[in-house]
Amino acid sequence: MANQPWLKGKWNEYKGKAKEQWGDLTNDDLDKIEGRRDQLVGAIQQRYGRQREEAEKELSSWEKRHGLR
Repeated sequence: MANQPWLKGKWNEYKGKAKEQWGDLTNDDLDKIEGRRDQLVGAIQQRYGRQREEAEKELSSWEKRHGLR
């Protein structure tokens, strides 16, 4: 599952929600992610200086809020 598009077909819908949550992510970052969960985790780590585990928890919480898990 690591590199599969977890939001394939819905990424454009959720990109805006991701941008609201993580405003430091650029539109270019979000375009490159293309709905791949591992790419989003990596971008959160890079932009916010988070450890992988912390970024994973943050993303899991976001997924739950948006009914993705």
